[in-house]
Amino acid sequence: MTTAPRSPSAQPTHAQLTARALTTGAVAGLVLLLPTVVLAWIVVLASERGGRCLTYGEQCSGVPGGALWACFWASAALGAVALAGPRTRWVPARCGAVVLQWGTQLTLGVLILAGA
Repeated sequence: MTTAPRSPSAQPTHAQLTARALTTGAVAGLVLLLPTVVLAWIVVLASERGGRCLTYGEQCSGVPGGALWACFWASAALGAVALAGPRTRWVPARCGAVVLQWGTQLTLGVLILAGA
């Protein structure tokens, strides 16, 4: 019994695997954006300093709210750009968008925690 050789088109190419990984990274970043923000705020508000800020308006964070919103919307927009781009073309641009997406998302979490 002989088996037919596999056709080369049945195997995914490197570009297809890279495109799939970039799509997965962008979707994961978008899905984890809100939980990152909520968890960071819970940690901040659970601290003594966060409680004083919430209750008395004392010792509040010096991080401007505009910076937090800019990081949030930039991360969401970069994730959308990475998903909207052609999958197997413009791989370097999509890779850059995903890296920037994760960078702004992590920066947002650190800025929120810096207020603790």
